[in-house]
Amino acid sequence: RTLSSLEDAPNSEAEPVTASDLRATLQAGRQDLDRVLAQLGATQQRLQHLEAIAVQHRDLQTECQQTRRQVQVYRELARAYGHNGIPAAIVESALPELEAEANRILGQLTASQLHLHFITQRSGKRQGRTIDTLDIAIADPRGSRPYETYSGGETFRINFAIRLALSRLMMQRAGTRLQTLLIDEGFGTQDRTGRELLVSAINAVASDFACLLVITHLPALRDRFPSRIQVQRSEGGSSLAVLA
Repeated sequence: RTLSSLEDAPNSEAEPVTASDLRATLQAGRQDLDRVLAQLGATQQRLQHLEAIAVQHRDLQTECQQTRRQVQVYRELARAYGHNGIPAAIVESALPELEAEANRILGQLTASQLHLHFITQRSGKRQGRTIDTLDIAIADPRGSRPYETYSGGETFRINFAIRLALSRLMMQRAGTRLQTLLIDEGFGTQDRTGRELLVSAINAVASDFACLLVITHLPALRDRFPSRIQVQRSEGGSSLAVLA
């Protein structure tokens, strides 16, 4: 061989491996292992965190679905108990019966001269729009007039008829009996005929109540009821006497 070919030939003899080389290689391997273990630990922590988030996400989804169902139920209840829901249906179903009973009592009190009607809707300001209301239309032989135009005696009889009819309707709906009816004054607004009609109406419904108590200061009415509690006022105070 020439000199140049000898220089280009590979060295057939391997370099010897020393103990320091092995220690360096081992140290580097341990460092690599530590890094891998650290990465594995961090990855496991992130995985556990993601699993916890996934569980929380499922719980939140379940809670969200329950909340949606509750919101739907509340919306249905709001519609059911709104002004166009169950209360309106109850009022609408009860008004005809209440009106008929009130007119029956009012007929007794006025010799069939007054008649009332409940109005539940009226026209709004916008064309074609109706507004829910509860007005009382009252008619006499001369036609319908506003409630405010009737005399004190007439309005007392109208109010008495509506209140008594309402109490009787409530008794029927509850399936029970109203024990006490209390009438406090009101007779002073009536003329003689009105008082006679009012007393007749009271006596007509007296059997419906366990106790019917009428309070009045008019001497002409004291003897119109089978028993009374007479109150006497003196300087020493008031005293009661039960008279049959």
